[in-house]
Order: sequence, then C-alpha cells, then structure tokens
Amino acid sequence: MPKGLIVIDMQNDFCPGGPLAVEGGDRIVAGINTIMQDASAVVLTQDWHPAGHSSFASSHEGKAPFDMIGMPYGPQVLWPDHCVQGTRGAEFHPDLATDHADMIVRKGFNPAVDSYSAFYENDHETPTGLHGYLRSRGITELVMVGLATDFCVNYSAVDAARLGYPVTVLRDLCRGIDLDGSFELALKDMRDAGVTLA
Repeated sequence: MPKGLIVIDMQNDFCPGGPLAVEGGDRIVAGINTIMQDASAVVLTQDWHPAGHSSFASSHEGKAPFDMIGMPYGPQVLWPDHCVQGTRGAEFHPDLATDHADMIVRKGFNPAVDSYSAFYENDHETPTGLHGYLRSRGITELVMVGLATDFCVNYSAVDAARLGYPVTVLRDLCRGIDLDGSFELALKDMRDAGVTLA
C-alpha cells in the first residue's frame, strides 16, 4: 500500500532552547530524514500561530503557561507563546530535510481555535485539507513521527485512524511533553483508536 509519512511540528520552538521545548526533540531529526526517503509522500505539519493567539497564556490576564481554561470547543491548555508566524521559532529545525516534503500543512492560524491535529482544528470539525490531499495522491496507509507524542502526534494519529487509515506511530522518532500524565493517556488513546505503536 502507498505509505504517507506525516512529520509533525519539527520546529525550533519545540526543540531545546525553545519556549515549549520537548526534551530530546532535536535528537530525532536524523532518523526522520532517513525514513523520508522510503515514503510515497511526505507531509510536514507546522504550527503557525498569529501573535496573541487564544491558546497563549499571555493572552489571558492572570493565567500562567499550562493552566487550563474552557473554550467554546472544549478544554484548552494555555501554552507559552510559540511558533508565531514568521518568526525563527516557527521555522523547521535547520537539520530537517524539508526538500523531501510534498506538502506543508500549517495549523493553528485561526486566532480563536488551537489546532493539534494534522487533520482538524481543535473544534474537531474544521478540516485542514490533508485528508483530501492524501486521497488525491492515493495514500492509503500512514506513518507518523515528530513532536509531541502526547499532543499533536496523538491527535493526528487518532483522527487519521477515525478517517480509516491504518496508522503507525514510530515511538523512537517521537518525543513527548508528559504534562500531568498526558503521555501515558495519549498512548492509551492511540491504542484504543487502533493506532499501531511501533
């Protein structure tokens, strides 16, 4: 089956030195570059927030990073400002082989809605267009890698499984945040959705 590789959010702000750094996030770049060469299609996702995004703690008086608030679409973690459009932090890690990418999906650009999944914004209704692209390319199976295991990788993998794709997440080419037990919960969510954790 034609396999698509979805590389999730390998951006400077999620790597060491960034405001939302995932420990060891930079160490998976070389391995991702290697497996890109075997994929029928390579899609990169990119967090792409406007300044003052509603998911930033700085946009809510009296709130701190990692506080939870209610949004019209459900609970929302408040994050440090990150991946602001046009900044170095929003750029892909400099060692990532972006020339292999067939498509870049930018997400989180709606200032009122956060977006973890490569397929839908966090309202679980607004599509990114990725599903249509994969269908047009005849991609029937997906492999996912990147950052972070317990948020954007998890949401993307679960949505892909719900859309009918066989999905494999390569755990050694992902890294997680583990916010209050979110890592183990994400692994359970993915298993429950039928995602293969390799």
